[in-house]
Amino acid sequence: MSDFSEELKGPVTDDEQVETSVLSGAGMHFPWLQAYVETVAIGGKRKKDFAQTTSACLSFIQEALLKHQWQQAAGYMYSYFQTLEDSDSYKRQAAPEIIWKLGSEILFYHPKSNVETFNTFADRMKNIGIMNYLKISLQHALYLLHHGMLEDAKRNLSEAETWRHGEKTSSREILINVIQAYKGLLQYYTWSKKKTELSKLDKDDYAYSAVAQDVFNHSWKTSVNISALIKIPGVWDPFVKSYVEMLEFYGDRDGAQEVLTNYAYDEKFPSNPNAHIYLYNFLKRQKAPRSKLISVLKILYQIVPSHKLMLEFHTLLRKSEKEEHHKLGLEVLFGVLDFAGCTKNITAWKYLAKYLKKILMGNHLVWVQEEWNSRKSWWPSFHFSYFWAKSDWKEDTALACEKAFVAGLLLGKGCRYFRYILKQDHQILGKKIKRMKRSVKKYSIVNPRL
Repeated sequence: MSDFSEELKGPVTDDEQVETSVLSGAGMHFPWLQAYVETVAIGGKRKKDFAQTTSACLSFIQEALLKHQWQQAAGYMYSYFQTLEDSDSYKRQAAPEIIWKLGSEILFYHPKSNVETFNTFADRMKNIGIMNYLKISLQHALYLLHHGMLEDAKRNLSEAETWRHGEKTSSREILINVIQAYKGLLQYYTWSKKKTELSKLDKDDYAYSAVAQDVFNHSWKTSVNISALIKIPGVWDPFVKSYVEMLEFYGDRDGAQEVLTNYAYDEKFPSNPNAHIYLYNFLKRQKAPRSKLISVLKILYQIVPSHKLMLEFHTLLRKSEKEEHHKLGLEVLFGVLDFAGCTKNITAWKYLAKYLKKILMGNHLVWVQEEWNSRKSWWPSFHFSYFWAKSDWKEDTALACEKAFVAGLLLGKGCRYFRYILKQDHQILGKKIKRMKRSVKKYSIVNPRL
């Protein structure tokens, strides 16, 4: 074990070895603990008030963590371990979880820490914080996964899965389901590798049947471990995706659709944009009717109006035969461009420029005015300022032309953005700019039909 592992045990002298050794839970000794219980230096004074010392120590640790001072935080942890001996039963029971959260964070980033150190700390904390055994085991497994130690993580999860202590509670059952699901996720990883291996084999190959059986065995184990969890209300994206992929692989499309539909529409589950994205992508793969795709994306639009799928949503609405869908298609484009992250999306501007002209040619001026009325107080400075005209033309002339056309239609030919782009001399875009000028003169909502 590294020097840091020894450091974590705390400073001990021979004289203190016998007198101040304190057992603070099964298998973990703090020889230096009693000295800190007796007195901790705060602000130059030595105080014996237990509550004050631990509270101050916790503040020091939190401050050190915020500043990423991992070594300093580890030093303060020496003192904070005394909370395991707090006379207040509530604080004493809460201490193991707090120590685990602080300690694991420190060990994850400490420059002298390593996997062996972390494993030792985790194992000891599982025994001390017996009520937090499952949580610690799960987080320990995730740490091992982060370091690519899949077999160790799987073994850790298997041990936690079979752990039993005290009375059964609903929260413990959910934790066990989560642990089993993560175990299933690791089995899915193996299944995915086996599936790739299988795809490279010819069906007549002597090894094909053995690999196929191996793939099936792993999928069965995975489905058993994951299926229970995804029925519990929560956000289970990686588990749902893995489970659905396996169902699709074995041809159970009805089962896959049922899982995704429940995940997206069950009111007991929290609102989750990804649930609707997964369902939409599945239905798209199954070549579902346009009406089904629109109904799924309509909900996603209400949750995340700036999502990249909104451009697909617009296309579906535009191709629909319903006029209400055509109107919604315009609303969707405006909605996308309301967000700062989409201001440079040339596809969105192309769609809006083309669709605005089509809508205005189709005598639906009211639709445009409805969308523009709520935006005319802030879109001009947000999108169509002189600064953005210069910046956009310099960075992307194609984007600038699309925006200029939209600006002209919405603000008229007097718009500074439109005028700036109109004055630019560009050999390739010259004809396009002239056509844009004619269209703005004809269709701008500032002076309709003038």
